[in-house]
Amino acid sequence: MDDLVPRPAPRHVYGTDPDNPHPGPQEGRTYVELVDGALDGQLLDVTGWTEDERAGGALLITEVGLYGAGGRAEYVQRSGDPGWWDWNGDVP
Repeated sequence: MDDLVPRPAPRHVYGTDPDNPHPGPQEGRTYVELVDGALDGQLLDVTGWTEDERAGGALLITEVGLYGAGGRAEYVQRSGDPGWWDWNGDVP
């Protein structure tokens, strides 16, 4: 019966090749979780980013945002909880 219990899908890291058999986080890397927007629930690898770079957020390419292919989703560090980055809108 335990085989019928759904298992959570592995966490997907932003930018991982769709054909990668292991799209999840890797040991020894640092990730933040993207919240809302087109990339909701994905992890962003911020290994090696400085505090200033993290504070600046990121414009991440996405094909499923408001501007379609080549558009970007803006994510910013959540105040008081830097492990979560909130969607701040889409840009062309």
